[in-house]
Amino acid sequence: MKQKLSIEKYLLEQGIITETQLKQAQEEAKETEAPLEKVLIKHGFITEEDFANFLSDKTGIPYIDLTNYLIDPTLISIIPEEIARKHLVIPLFRIKDTLTVGMVNPQDIFALDEVRTKTSLRIEPAIVTEKALKNSLDQYYSLKGTFNEVAESVDKERFGSLEAREDLELKRLKEATEEAPVIRLVNLMIFDAIKQRASDIHIEPEEQKVRVRFRIDGVLREVNSPPIHLYSPIISRIKVMSDLNIAERRVPQDGRFQIRFEERLIDIRVSTIPTIYGENVVLRLLDRQSLFLGLSELGFSEEVFAVYKELIKMPHGIILVTGPTGSGKTTTLYASLSSINSAEKNVITIEDPVEYKLPLIRQTQVNPKAGITFANGLRSILRQDPDIIMVGEIRDLPTAEIAIQAALTGHLVFSTLHTNDAPSAITRLIDMGVEPFLVSSSLIGVVAQRLVRFICPNCKEEYYVQDEILHKAGIKEHIPLARGKGCGECMGTGYKGRLGIFELMCLDERIRQLTINKAPLDDLRKAAISSGMKTLREDGINKVKKKLTTLEEAIRVTGEYGDISL
Repeated sequence: MKQKLSIEKYLLEQGIITETQLKQAQEEAKETEAPLEKVLIKHGFITEEDFANFLSDKTGIPYIDLTNYLIDPTLISIIPEEIARKHLVIPLFRIKDTLTVGMVNPQDIFALDEVRTKTSLRIEPAIVTEKALKNSLDQYYSLKGTFNEVAESVDKERFGSLEAREDLELKRLKEATEEAPVIRLVNLMIFDAIKQRASDIHIEPEEQKVRVRFRIDGVLREVNSPPIHLYSPIISRIKVMSDLNIAERRVPQDGRFQIRFEERLIDIRVSTIPTIYGENVVLRLLDRQSLFLGLSELGFSEEVFAVYKELIKMPHGIILVTGPTGSGKTTTLYASLSSINSAEKNVITIEDPVEYKLPLIRQTQVNPKAGITFANGLRSILRQDPDIIMVGEIRDLPTAEIAIQAALTGHLVFSTLHTNDAPSAITRLIDMGVEPFLVSSSLIGVVAQRLVRFICPNCKEEYYVQDEILHKAGIKEHIPLARGKGCGECMGTGYKGRLGIFELMCLDERIRQLTINKAPLDDLRKAAISSGMKTLREDGINKVKKKLTTLEEAIRVTGEYGDISL
């Protein structure tokens, strides 16, 4: 804690103000008896954020930017509005019996005492700016309630009728995006999605209404939707947040923004596309905490885990992770890199986008406008003396050829492909135009994966099914299975969370020879199974037997591998 640090010294050392500006402000502060920081802010010599950062440096209390900070609406009532406005304080998040609050003056002991007495909680202050705090007080205290309650309280005439939703004047639309009800509704939508562990928010206009759906554990689920007269203001608000053109509705647009919720930083990617009823908008929520799992937490069986741990320690070669979009490939790659990373190794990635910042790893973002593609980026990485390389995706022949060249010259290369199973990775590379002998000599292993839903632990129950169904699924024993009855914890679905199912193919001499001979996919699959590969279906069924997921879920996710009817 740097108690002796003065604001004058701090601002001069940081180069924020000049000696002349400081002298002018000091003279005025002396004449008017106003605090020096108030004078500096009034003249525009510093911003409120500059002063907040100084205060944070001096006291060791963290500064939080409230601009894109999402507060749990159920937490607001813990501090009465009168006290919040009197002491310029707002609740931010609660962990057990500790409440973190935003304050303009975190050293105001009278404010801290009153909030502590009123809440009966331990209070941890954080520094916020006065302007941002007052905006948040207006936003959260003026419009309390659920999404539906806030939506119903909005004056329909204020935001236009059903017929006018696509023709609101641009000026009115811009003004609407800054209206408290619109900001509140968008924040509540995102808050609800985060609390329900959604990966995506779909906002879909229809002829007479707007539909909102959350993708939770891989399955779309309809949730509370706004009235149609709020459709345009809500879409425009999302566009403003993601720096998109609110006037352009005829072409697809892509953007992104970040929000803070409690102690988590969440990236939100926004995609819009025009439809016959208006713009369809999808928000993808990337919670950086959820992406960062250890290798042992992914769901590998003990047998596959032991083999994969040895595979990723190999000094060179290509390891591919395959599966459809949203099957957890990036999480597996990150966990793999983190497992083998050390200060003795140079690990570099080329990604689109960089979804999580990893310590000790140099990560590069694909940027076609700047000429950075997977292929070009990979060429540059090879000149950076890497030990381990991760390529976000092998999309074309040039990228595949450079990745193979890297593997053959002593580098360990990780990447992804979109294939249905592990053996298909070989045929996919050959179909791209890679010579079979190059695939054979560089590829050392392929992991295919899917995500299945966990049975909700709160409402899990055992039950029995007919032996005929068990036998079709490959379960020879007469054993009870498990399922979720449905409860408040899982929103009645019987599932909560997801884990991976995997098949791991390691290339042995037989598979390498079949690859060189361009053998059919069926021959490659049979050879992999005879070499010990457990298929996705088998791994899924094993997780059914362990009562981690349901038989229906394993069949749903691995449907192309059989025709079991339940």
